[in-house]
Amino acid sequence: MAEVRLSLLSGVLAALLSSAVLALVEDLDDTFKDTRVNDIWLVDFYAPWCGYCKKLEPIWHDVGAELKTSGSPVRVGKMDATAYSGMASEFGVHGYPTIKLLKGELAYNYKGPRTKDDIVEFANRVSGPAVRALPSKQMFEHMMKRHDVLFIYVGGESPLKEKYNDVASELIVYTYFFSASEEAMPESLALPELPTVVVFKDGGHFTYDGFPLFLLVRSPVLV
Repeated sequence: MAEVRLSLLSGVLAALLSSAVLALVEDLDDTFKDTRVNDIWLVDFYAPWCGYCKKLEPIWHDVGAELKTSGSPVRVGKMDATAYSGMASEFGVHGYPTIKLLKGELAYNYKGPRTKDDIVEFANRVSGPAVRALPSKQMFEHMMKRHDVLFIYVGGESPLKEKYNDVASELIVYTYFFSASEEAMPESLALPELPTVVVFKDGGHFTYDGFPLFLLVRSPVLV
């Protein structure tokens, strides 16, 4: 009798744990397009027969658990792109698995390594503001230690800032973008004029001098 009770208890616990894991990754259907707009979603578009998709599945559950426990606003889902092919096509899905972060009307493709840490870092970066503020020298130093490359807009409102914000909204999939006042920059940093965009890399820096910001960010030397 004790063995039967233990077996039943184990079965109940396993079912509860399985249910908890599944709740972290939501199965999506053809109603998703109409219900998603008020939330930020990280979605795995998969095919049941795809070997790469099967390999991603346990990692995807780990991503869901990490974002949930960290308090992230990002909801994690998965959609069978073969069952809902019309919906997948609307989101520009052409292969499997396809990972996208959906924020408002914007859809960002993830093309990095399919590891939990890399996917979570992508979700946290892209789900936040396109341009993050650096309010102090201390925060600047902290960011310098965390990132190999820093893009920082320095100055007040200007056409350059509008252009910078537009580029950041599109290219945040590649790197972080920051803004700061001149007072938050190191005293040793001599800026010829403001506003400007300063790029920090390998202990040095240079300022934006008029060539397209898009090319600056996409440069293989930087990212």
